[in-house]
Amino acid sequence: MKIFRYAGAAVAALAALLVSPAAALAQEAEASAESIAIDAVWVLVAALLVFFMQAGFAMLEAGFCRTKSAGHIVWKILVNLSIAAIVFWAVGFAVAFGDGGSLAGVSGWFVDVNSETADAVFSSLSWSSIPISIKFLFQFAFAAVSLAIVWGALLERTKMLVYFVFAVAFVGFIYPVVGHWIWGGGWLAELGMQDFAGSTVVHLVGATAALVGTLALGPRIGKYGKDGSVKPIPGHNMPLAFLGVIILWFGWFGFNPGSTMGAMDLSFGSVAVTTNLAAAAGVLGAMLTAWLLMKKPDIGMTGNGAIAALVAITAPCAFVEPWAALIIGGVAGSLMVVFVLLIDRLKVDDPIGALSCHGISGIWGTLSAGLFASPRLVESLGIGKPGLFYGGGLEQLGVQAAGIAAVFVFVLIASAIVFYGLKALTGIRLTREQELSGSDFAEHGMWGYPEHFLGPDDGSAGTAIADRMKNGRTPASSAPAPVEA
Repeated sequence: MKIFRYAGAAVAALAALLVSPAAALAQEAEASAESIAIDAVWVLVAALLVFFMQAGFAMLEAGFCRTKSAGHIVWKILVNLSIAAIVFWAVGFAVAFGDGGSLAGVSGWFVDVNSETADAVFSSLSWSSIPISIKFLFQFAFAAVSLAIVWGALLERTKMLVYFVFAVAFVGFIYPVVGHWIWGGGWLAELGMQDFAGSTVVHLVGATAALVGTLALGPRIGKYGKDGSVKPIPGHNMPLAFLGVIILWFGWFGFNPGSTMGAMDLSFGSVAVTTNLAAAAGVLGAMLTAWLLMKKPDIGMTGNGAIAALVAITAPCAFVEPWAALIIGGVAGSLMVVFVLLIDRLKVDDPIGALSCHGISGIWGTLSAGLFASPRLVESLGIGKPGLFYGGGLEQLGVQAAGIAAVFVFVLIASAIVFYGLKALTGIRLTREQELSGSDFAEHGMWGYPEHFLGPDDGSAGTAIADRMKNGRTPASSAPAPVEA
């Protein structure tokens, strides 16, 4: 009987040896699927946070403009978001991340989110195992943010048609080409340019296009006196603008930490910390600089300090230590104030400070990676070299500067072709009468704040609206007073 017991034990042991590898493989596959699911959920949440930043831009811009254009501004945000969603799905994502070459992607048009061969088409994103559908949503939200930046500097004087045409060109070609250069395996990626979440790709690109549009449009009526003096045109609602700032700060916790494209290695936590510290330092840096230069802690400058710092930390957020984030953010806040004042003196009308917040801060943030990139974090990410202050020399700083210059020149030329082409063909600016009456009435035949223009609700408002709709003009009794030099 013993022989049967020994034989049975041997068979059981052999079976265990045969089954164990299979069981181990099954457990490993299950764990892998679970980690991919966790990563996917995190990136989807991050994409939604970035998407919600559109509400922040709407509130910020509406608060910094006058009442007569507030309704048009929130309408513009929604329409451009919708254009971006369709164009980036059809064309932009393929140009940015499709395979093809060092300048632009040429595969993956009309993204098939159910494709089982997506990694072969979008190999630059294959380092993350999450579904292509979530990768697309995350990158679309970034493209929409970059587009939103363009319009902030063009408030209160731009024709509606310009939004439609430029949005298609920007999301379908201009933004994706730069995205491919740096994030899609293009030539700047091969050089090792460090732009983790888009100080250059998102913010400098949007600000450069905004600069071209602002120069093509010219300033708002009444902004500059005949003697060359600068005349402030205050926004109508600072609390609304500050709500926008807080929403944007909140959304940045998806913008930067979400760019890890995963949650399992927990690196998104340290990115969130550097992001938050930079923003806080930016608020204080801007407040103190404005206090020094303007003799008062300007409310709008203080709020923009947070945005400037968040823009600056976007490129180096995963490459720098917390102490460096404080320096980067504080310097960004101070630079923003100085350049807002300088740009105004140069008679470039930028109602919300977009050129300084997103352009100057985008440049500073991208360069700061070449100064503060930690060897430990650079080795972990495998991108570029340590910064100058860690003994890395000028190599990485040179790459960062070259990338900035190339992107600026490309976007400047491409945007100029579109803006000045439209200016020659159809015009890009509202007429004098339309601008004085406000974008709300000029473009939509209604107002964001009707009671400000139609009087108290005593029955006369309905009559005024009927008269306006019948005659296609603003009733004389309710027309907003012109604001001129």
